[in-house]
Amino acid sequence: MVTDLGQDRPHSARMYDYYLGGKTNYAVDRDAAEAVIRRFPSIPTAARINRAFMHRSVHFLAAERGIRQFLDIGTGIPTTPNLHEVVQAVDPRSKVAYVDTDPIVLAYADSLLTSSPEGETSYLEASVTNPGAVIEAVREDGCISFDEPVALTLHALLHFVPDEQHAYEVVGRLVDALPPGSYLSLSHCTGDFAPEAWQAIVDLYTQKGTPTQVRSHAEVLRFFDRLDLVDPGLVVAHRWQPAPGSGPGLATDTDASLYAGVAVKK
Repeated sequence: MVTDLGQDRPHSARMYDYYLGGKTNYAVDRDAAEAVIRRFPSIPTAARINRAFMHRSVHFLAAERGIRQFLDIGTGIPTTPNLHEVVQAVDPRSKVAYVDTDPIVLAYADSLLTSSPEGETSYLEASVTNPGAVIEAVREDGCISFDEPVALTLHALLHFVPDEQHAYEVVGRLVDALPPGSYLSLSHCTGDFAPEAWQAIVDLYTQKGTPTQVRSHAEVLRFFDRLDLVDPGLVVAHRWQPAPGSGPGLATDTDASLYAGVAVKK
């Protein structure tokens, strides 16, 4: 059976790869990404800020909170260093289950399966919009166990799950499956700082076949209901525990247009 890689239509994961300077994208993705850049020239900066937040947050969870199991949903196209490379540099025994539905991510999944000998990685095909299927796939796979704390990472994903797809219920189902002592690490695009530009971006993604909804600070905060946020709370992503001496850098909050936070399930 021939896998449809969707080369005739733009895909959000491949557009993100383009924003990051990657090569795993097609002309249709580049054209759509350039249309976004025309509306919001800082979008490549926002993508890099999101990637840097992912690195900092999972390193924090591995090094400071002792988490050794990670469930990364909406993995996207592999980009070094991948999540497992960050956490296995802290402890080679760390285990990571990657989850995505894009066939091109599957095509490049070998890059996600380069675990250290002491640890383990796996790649599962499932959609975040069907959390029951995600949980079942993780249990059947066995790479990580819900008997021990897990870090659930939802980075730059939920703005592609609009309210009509029950985004809050999806996150609630996933968090309910986690044992106490688990964490949620989340980042989410917002229109709070440049509403007209982000409405144009939402319209463009939606017209290209990817339903999109940016959310306000209060709306993103709802994803952390029943969880305890770690310092500094839900903030613009480049302000979440920046590297010592770096500060937020030269980027502005408008450049980032991305909220990020990490919280624990008691």
